[in-house]
Amino acid sequence: MNILYIEDEAKIASFVCAGLKEQGFVIDYVDNGNEGYHRAMENEYDVAVIDIMLPGKDGLAILKSLRRSGKNLPVILLTARNELDDRLEGLNLGADDYLTKPFFVEELIARIHAVIRRISGERQNILRVGALSLDRITREVTCHQQLVELTTREFNLLEYLMRSPGRVFTRTQILEHVWGYDFNPNTNLVDVCVQRLRKKIERVAGESLIDSIRGVGYTFRKPE
Repeated sequence: MNILYIEDEAKIASFVCAGLKEQGFVIDYVDNGNEGYHRAMENEYDVAVIDIMLPGKDGLAILKSLRRSGKNLPVILLTARNELDDRLEGLNLGADDYLTKPFFVEELIARIHAVIRRISGERQNILRVGALSLDRITREVTCHQQLVELTTREFNLLEYLMRSPGRVFTRTQILEHVWGYDFNPNTNLVDVCVQRLRKKIERVAGESLIDSIRGVGYTFRKPE
């Protein structure tokens, strides 16, 4: 399991890294917020453990930037006991958990495992492509923390396309899976629904994300 650990206090970082490594974690340790944020954006980690008080970009700023960019990296914040407002702000910004200093490494390890279990369960019900997130249980679609209001048909169409970003679906396939109809060459149901869906997504994402493949059908754009 790969962990990004951002902490500027060397003594704390030393025993935390040692304890995590003993449990088999692979640790990428950084002692400042700017470099930590860069690594979080450029690399894939299972969890990021981030101290709030950091030189450069602080922990809350890192978290805010990650969530705004659509990065869904699970985050555990480390806070001092008197930083209640920061802990609350962190949770509101999308932190998955927090731990107050001083703490036992064993407790941090337990929190990491708990977050991984929870996120693994959520991922079975949530589709995420870039900044766009679709929840199969609540049937909500969000982008940059904004709700995208969709009809039932639009939701089903988006879910079908988001399951396989980059794959081209023909109008026949879309009709069969979203409407349950056999293909009728005279119907423009798919095209009309796609156009409505594109406009709604573009309002919050700044781009439509659904590309037309001339003479074939549609595809949900893969993030670059």
